[in-house]
Amino acid sequence: MSELHARHRNVLPDWLALYYDDPLEITHGEGRHVWDADGNKYLDFFGGILTTMTAHALPEVTKAVGEQAGRIIHSSTLYLNRPMVELAERIAQVSGIPDARVFFTTSGTEANDTALLLATTHRRSNTVLAMRNSYHGRSFSAVGITGNRGWSPTSLSPLQTLYVHGGVRGRGPFAALGDAEFVEACVADLKDLLGHTRAPAALIAEPIQGVGGFTSPPDGLYAAFREVLAEHGILWIADEVQTGWGRTGEHFWGWQAHGRSGPPDIVTFAKGIGNGTSIGGVIARAEIMNCLDANSISTFGGTQVTMAAGLANLSYLLEHDLQGNARRVGGLLIERLRAVAAQDPGVREVRGRGLMIGVELTRPGTDRADPDRAAAVLEAARAGGLLIGKGGGHDTSALRIAPPLSLTVAEAEEGAAILEGALRSTQ
Repeated sequence: MSELHARHRNVLPDWLALYYDDPLEITHGEGRHVWDADGNKYLDFFGGILTTMTAHALPEVTKAVGEQAGRIIHSSTLYLNRPMVELAERIAQVSGIPDARVFFTTSGTEANDTALLLATTHRRSNTVLAMRNSYHGRSFSAVGITGNRGWSPTSLSPLQTLYVHGGVRGRGPFAALGDAEFVEACVADLKDLLGHTRAPAALIAEPIQGVGGFTSPPDGLYAAFREVLAEHGILWIADEVQTGWGRTGEHFWGWQAHGRSGPPDIVTFAKGIGNGTSIGGVIARAEIMNCLDANSISTFGGTQVTMAAGLANLSYLLEHDLQGNARRVGGLLIERLRAVAAQDPGVREVRGRGLMIGVELTRPGTDRADPDRAAAVLEAARAGGLLIGKGGGHDTSALRIAPPLSLTVAEAEEGAAILEGALRSTQ
């Protein structure tokens, strides 16, 4: 055990998860690469849990942060804040939500917590619909709507949560159905559920489930859900903490794969917009955002330094068409990994969109999860110079691949080759 690891264990909680048998200390990064305290270089295919979305040490972002820090770092939302207003204007413009208002937080957890406050207040109901296998954060209320046992440490909650089918296409009671029949069955389940309860405040759903292993329903499921929800006045909250800002390649927001019935009532975001700085937030129609009848502030949400980072990062993302790059390079990477998977009986599925790719592992000849192999592949990939993530829930284990959106074709090929070697070495 390293000296830093020993110090970590002596002062931080036991439940604070660390990757690897010999945990890694990352000291610096550049582009799509990071270095550890021993000087080892790694190709980063996880980006600090999908957070370093554009690139490590992106000059445009570091310059904006430095210049802003030289002026003022923080003043709180009690004072006018030009960078906050400017970023809110940009986000409202690209949100797809009419008459949008934006509230900034420091994390995705806090963003989802705020969305729940808005929805339950607006609807005067503490009942919430959520998806099985979902993850929405670490706070008391967010844990209460998380449908993934591995990330839900308590059953206590201020909310009544009802879980709906549909977030996982390849497992569960409807897995054998075709896409259209799958959607039809999930909608029928939703209608039946609503017949047994008071009208909920909202449905919260990740367009692609992140911690759950990058699983998703067929396109259009949430549009079909929204038609049912609208009949009851129930709001739709799209948790875009991992799917937003063009990561899926085909769309700027994950909800747009389900946009037939219009945009969500509320969108939550975080992670990638700050490219490593602490930005989260909520976008909602004005009537919903303004429904609170008490004062509120955010001490650190919208602070000038993080807003400067977000503005520079969003500008770079749009000007360099990183959504298009995610579509092109991600498509190549997915096909490359599917070719590798075809030779590996322990790979059940390679799934995903753009640069959000899941590789589900099972014990060969069965449909049971293989978390031991997932851990072994992580170790082997690290030894080969590649950092990836893992996830899953309810007897699933998946490798999570989410590089910065500026990934090059050569780097995608390099990472795929390392991962291929890691899979082969653990068969």
